[in-house]
Amino acid sequence: MSENTLAAKEETQLQKNNAPLAPTQEEISVLNGTEKFGFRLTHLMNQGAWKKFWTFCQRHLGSLWIKICTYNLMNVFGLENFEKADVERPLLLVANHRSFFDMYTVSSVIFRETKRPITLFFPVRAKFFYTQPLGWFVNLVMGWWAMYPPFFREEKEVTKREFDKYSLRRLVQICSEGRGSIIGFHPEGKRNLNADPYELLPAQPGVGAVIMKAKPQVIPVFIAGLGNDLPKQVLGNWTGGEKVRIWFGEKVDLSDFYEKSDRLRTHKEIGDFLMSKIAELGEKDREKFGKS
Repeated sequence: MSENTLAAKEETQLQKNNAPLAPTQEEISVLNGTEKFGFRLTHLMNQGAWKKFWTFCQRHLGSLWIKICTYNLMNVFGLENFEKADVERPLLLVANHRSFFDMYTVSSVIFRETKRPITLFFPVRAKFFYTQPLGWFVNLVMGWWAMYPPFFREEKEVTKREFDKYSLRRLVQICSEGRGSIIGFHPEGKRNLNADPYELLPAQPGVGAVIMKAKPQVIPVFIAGLGNDLPKQVLGNWTGGEKVRIWFGEKVDLSDFYEKSDRLRTHKEIGDFLMSKIAELGEKDREKFGKS
């Protein structure tokens, strides 16, 4: 039996047992020592008793300080759409991306204003968060290790992208199974630095690739009013900063896409469709808050 066939059989068995997938020796060998340690540490923190402990910290500590820093500014719409989602199936939240704090703020809202079980995962670019100890520390204090799994696609060393094959499989697994699993995803792929919050970047096909394989529940989210200057953002809560607005859309029906072939073109079409749903929420925000 070939090594690839054996690996495929082992992966299938792991999926059946709901155990977290692990990278092959070939995939992890492309990382340097620091990156390997950063991955293995974060991988451990995202399973079993450790994941339950960090989720407890997210719910009772992380969400609290975000609440304290935003309570005068926060405006939330459509949260009932989130609450109506099936807790037995993973839920993918697809949102526009303008600030480092987008998903942190969304997580605070769902932890503090809903009662449903929540286990968070935020797939992230590996650069910084997995390439140096300071990145590990930021993942701990800001995300309680939830920035996982990592993707190395933007690393200059092309060989490191071999590891992304594993990260994609792991993300598909997370989006396929797990009671209460919530995955935060930015289809744009990077922060949008355009001055106009309603001018969105094109979708990247990655979100479509994950959705085609995992078929999770999907809800669009539009976020506005958050900046990237942390001291200014925090002080704005008491000095009249811009209102923070979070809009949760209705769960989207992607069944028409599932009838198409699983290829790059379909993945891009799914991403574009989801960005159109996010844009619709943006128009609601423009109408309500009079932003031009």
